[in-house]
Amino acid sequence: MYTCANCTIHACKDPEHKNMPKNCPMRQEELVAEAKKEYEKPDVNRFFVTSSVLEHDGYCQWPRLKETVVFCQRMGYRKVGLAFCVGLYKEAKVVADLLRKNGLEVVSAVCKSGGVDKAETGIPDEKKLNPGQFEAMCNPILQAKLLNEQKTEFNIALGLCVGHDSLFYRYSDAMVTTLVAKDRVLAHNPVGAIYCAEGYFKNRL
Repeated sequence: MYTCANCTIHACKDPEHKNMPKNCPMRQEELVAEAKKEYEKPDVNRFFVTSSVLEHDGYCQWPRLKETVVFCQRMGYRKVGLAFCVGLYKEAKVVADLLRKNGLEVVSAVCKSGGVDKAETGIPDEKKLNPGQFEAMCNPILQAKLLNEQKTEFNIALGLCVGHDSLFYRYSDAMVTTLVAKDRVLAHNPVGAIYCAEGYFKNRL
């Protein structure tokens, strides 16, 4: 079992790989070589190198929103998909307008697309936010299929729910990046709970 999250050695950052723990993933030389070979594929290589050069060029200068725009430009994308949560429709408009301003065609799909009541997929009525009423479910699979149908070259996830985002990634034909991770309590800044895990949020996690 790999336990990189608890490692304090980080031999992977040392050119000589000194003091590798017994369960260090780098001991899996066959897997390391297998993964490295994947980067030789032209499409994978271009995608990876472009994103890595982006890390250098905007390091500690560009917010993620700008990184996303520049990445799309450098990859030569023309049509970009935006899958967003209805609760962030204002933010989605800002993002879509910025992408268009930078020469990109934007296809956007809201999470409530399809207008399917939650009860139709087995969600108990008492688990609706407003029981006894029509309540459109989030529909990440349809969001992905809508963007697939429009043949988007790259998709952006903005504020999709935990788990719903996973389904969107699974069904999307195009590669996906997450611009906003939903956190209704912390203004969509989930790392705040991590920073405060031993303090203010200790009894809330």
